[in-house]
Amino acid sequence: MARILIVEDEPELAQALRVAFTDELHAVDVASDGAEGLWAARTGEYDLLILDRMLPAMSGLDVCRELRRSGATLPILMLTARDAPADVIEGLDAGADDYVAKPFRVGVLLARVRAQLRSRAATGASRIEIADLVVDVAAHSVSRGGVAVSLTARECALLEHLAVHRNRIVSKTRLLEAVWERDCDPDSNVVEVYIAALRRKIDRGRGVPLLHTVRGAGYVLREP
Repeated sequence: MARILIVEDEPELAQALRVAFTDELHAVDVASDGAEGLWAARTGEYDLLILDRMLPAMSGLDVCRELRRSGATLPILMLTARDAPADVIEGLDAGADDYVAKPFRVGVLLARVRAQLRSRAATGASRIEIADLVVDVAAHSVSRGGVAVSLTARECALLEHLAVHRNRIVSKTRLLEAVWERDCDPDSNVVEVYIAALRRKIDRGRGVPLLHTVRGAGYVLREP
């Protein structure tokens, strides 16, 4: 299952896409304008963005550019009625990973989304570098500034999840689901305790903190 954000201002199309992806067992959120979509993409934890090009408040091209400028790495599939070669080039150069012209067959769109998700899974880096922090997911090892950081297994799993979703806010609920699964009461403060421990180990004594709390939203491992 993937979390997909759809930014589309045509209500009927947005609802049809929501139903199609929900039927594929994906979790789907919908935004109806570019500004709302940019905010959702920046503050949520999504595996893929389906982005209309012509949007009120902020164009899909500008949303795409802003996300790439801020370091967002999620796949972006752009939908548009503008399919001239120059338009396709402009969309891809703005940071889109794929470009689908309207009208389109929903089955074809679903297949292209599956291809993007497979590609993302296959190319996931096992070694993640954030400033001078290095997280080796395959070896379950961490270092900062060339010095090894000793972590417990749970601390390492938590940091790896944040590193994979670097520059994106991850909610407490998502961290509980990913790292603790069903072993923990959702009302406990276990996430806060482990975040505090991670912060001591990777940020204390460093000039630039990398692990940040976003009040009311979650946590983010972010490059300075």
